[in-house]
Amino acid sequence: MMMNSTQVLYFILIAYFDTGPLKYLYFMIVLFFYTLIISFNVFLIVVICMNRSLHEPMYIFLCSLFVNELFGSTGLFPFLLVQILSDVHTVSASVCYLQIFCVYSYGKVEFFNLAIISYDRYLAIFYPLHYNRHMTFIRVIIVIALIWFLSFVLNIYALVALISLRLCGNILNKVHCPSFSIVKLACSDTRHHDLYGLVVSSFSVYVPLLIILYTYMKILHVCFSGSKQTRHKAVSTCTPHLASLLNFSFGVCFEILQSRYNMNNVPNILRILLSLYFLTCPPLFNPIMYGLKLSKIRVICKSMI
Repeated sequence: MMMNSTQVLYFILIAYFDTGPLKYLYFMIVLFFYTLIISFNVFLIVVICMNRSLHEPMYIFLCSLFVNELFGSTGLFPFLLVQILSDVHTVSASVCYLQIFCVYSYGKVEFFNLAIISYDRYLAIFYPLHYNRHMTFIRVIIVIALIWFLSFVLNIYALVALISLRLCGNILNKVHCPSFSIVKLACSDTRHHDLYGLVVSSFSVYVPLLIILYTYMKILHVCFSGSKQTRHKAVSTCTPHLASLLNFSFGVCFEILQSRYNMNNVPNILRILLSLYFLTCPPLFNPIMYGLKLSKIRVICKSMI
């Protein structure tokens, strides 16, 4: 029987399986990772905000990145912790839609943030004398505000379109609430929603990706043809960013492939872990990578510790 999605009071998550007493162990493991994510990211945000020597465009962009890691992980981990201890894996429709908004906003902000960091490195390496004129404090704040505002607006419109769909069921074969799984439950025509999703996804992924590819083609050219000092500067500042980009892209690619294609031949536990990868590893990996690789942050962290 058709029912409007506003009439669906809850969704059932069937990807969870009975772990018996082990659920308390899983709860502690997830809680441990969430605590590490909060600790690492909050620590580096405080370090950047409290030290005037780090009030430079690259570190301000990194601060935005760390805030986004907290935002994305908070959209997932408290929800996971509750579900792990629960015997009945249901989630109210409002919480499900809120999680979709948080997770998809996190993904868009992450890609845009990584793109602007790559452009910032491009300016610093190719136009060092004009860098401060191009990257003023006001421009940096405007760019960060625009990234967050644009991501939120795009997701609000997508969420409204998702909520308006008529659904034929409320069962999701997931451990969290992905948008595409809810669209699959729709009884109504989803062409408008699919078209909007395609346009937004293309804009959110391909535009940042083109910026990143262009800047890194230029930077890699410098690495192979420039002086030793220039190569060292390019490698030292771009290595953590490139590692962060590859790490996040891997998780997103698997999530997209899993939502579009049948992955029943993949073991269930592996499917769950990989579907959570882009919301778990980047928030944990990025602060460690940038904290260890960027000398200014590393020196200040050592002195504080």
